[in-house]
Amino acid sequence: MHLHTPCILAAAIALNAAWAAAPQFDRVFGSHMVLPHGKNVPVSGTADPNKEVTVTFGSSSLKTKADSKGKWSVTLPPMKPSAEGQTLTATQNGGSSKLDDVLVGEVWLASGQSNMLFRLNQTSTAKEDIAASADEQLRLFNNVPQAHTNNAPYSDKDFDAVTTDKFYKGQWAVSSPATSGPMAAVGYYFGKKLREGLGIPVGIIHSSLGGSEIAAWIPRQVINANSSFRTLRGNHWLDSPLISDWVRGRARKNISPRLDQGSPDHPYKPAFLYESGIAWMTALPITGVIWYQGESDAEIIDNEQNGMLLKTMISSWRKAFRNPEMPFVMIQLPRINDPSKIRAGWPEFRELQDTVAKTVPQVYSVNTIDLGSTNADVHPPFKRPVGERAGNTALNKVYGKKVPCEGPSFKAFKPSGSALLIQLEHAKDLTTTDGKEPAQFEIAGADGAYHPATAEITNRKGSTAVIRLTSPEVKSPKHARYCWNRFVAPNLVNGDQLPARPFRTDAPTAKK
Repeated sequence: MHLHTPCILAAAIALNAAWAAAPQFDRVFGSHMVLPHGKNVPVSGTADPNKEVTVTFGSSSLKTKADSKGKWSVTLPPMKPSAEGQTLTATQNGGSSKLDDVLVGEVWLASGQSNMLFRLNQTSTAKEDIAASADEQLRLFNNVPQAHTNNAPYSDKDFDAVTTDKFYKGQWAVSSPATSGPMAAVGYYFGKKLREGLGIPVGIIHSSLGGSEIAAWIPRQVINANSSFRTLRGNHWLDSPLISDWVRGRARKNISPRLDQGSPDHPYKPAFLYESGIAWMTALPITGVIWYQGESDAEIIDNEQNGMLLKTMISSWRKAFRNPEMPFVMIQLPRINDPSKIRAGWPEFRELQDTVAKTVPQVYSVNTIDLGSTNADVHPPFKRPVGERAGNTALNKVYGKKVPCEGPSFKAFKPSGSALLIQLEHAKDLTTTDGKEPAQFEIAGADGAYHPATAEITNRKGSTAVIRLTSPEVKSPKHARYCWNRFVAPNLVNGDQLPARPFRTDAPTAKK
């Protein structure tokens, strides 16, 4: 028996050498993934340092050399969309790693807070939609948080999970009834709508977290370089006026067992979610981002501050993904029947989202004022129309498809004696869903006191229409607003049955 020991050792050494020689792909790559089409696509990973690595995919075979730290990268040339599963292989010293069933098509990132995290299997139409989710050309990468922010102190297990390397776990999967249930519902419905409209493979990468504020999604180097973000650095963030009381309070509760140990990491800590959930995928040239967030930041009613945070995040992600015009499709905050102080700023935050969409190129705001909760539930369970509207917005604005995506929106206003005239655009065939007069309009005189207004559709011309507003309480109206409340019951739609956007004429950006 001892005579064979050297042979066994030699075989083991050879096996270990072959194992060590097999290069690895970085975590954004995996079997069943979608590679972006029409663009140079960097492919990267790790291998034995200072040795050649060969990467093959389709007709491409590329050679590179791992650097002194074992990092390697090659760039696949632009490819046409392909629904045929192919193998992506990296080889070094005779050892290889293979990713199977790789398609070529469109790739989008879905991110935000709890309404993006909300799973397909939690929706009101879960049973039927999961049963119909089999699609070989829709691929899902669902990054699952390994710790949450429930109202309780963290355990040692939670603290162990809150690191940039461990916080998210996920892998690519083919959409099917076996895989789709845990996926972000809005991301899933968005991807399904793109599949219908484009007819090519679509991949959706999901990274979000409930309750997260914008600051957690901004890169650390951007925070450190911006003097406006001084209070977001180090442990100062737990007292920062840039972060809502709720967010800071929940974070303090979670990390309370270790608050005396310096600055423990927390998912809401500025930059943490960017570093743990976004940074490692930025080499992949995705098409764009769908973003459903704002419930936490809306607690601070300050459009200038929130606008700075949102625009900084968008510009920093565009820089990180090396795409200065990367589309951002934002879900505007819906309605909510919650009288608590924490929801008071929702009308202003909706306005902020529309303002950013109007002033920052390739940013779009998806109106969902009619889709929120009729109670205090911050998580309305019907996500299908939300994802579909976002998908239609992308099909129209990003891909140039003639798909309706715009509801009536404010264009101009003019006082007219005892009435006030509102001009709307995107208002072809303007009507109401219940046959009654348009609801949720208010007008105010010089004193600024708003009163409910009687609304009459008086002039339809092409894609524009005029609403005439009057109120016995306001003899000489100066301003108007529409759906300017946290909870509303709107009925005004255009011929595509898309709802009118909330607005106020006394906003700084309003036009006469």
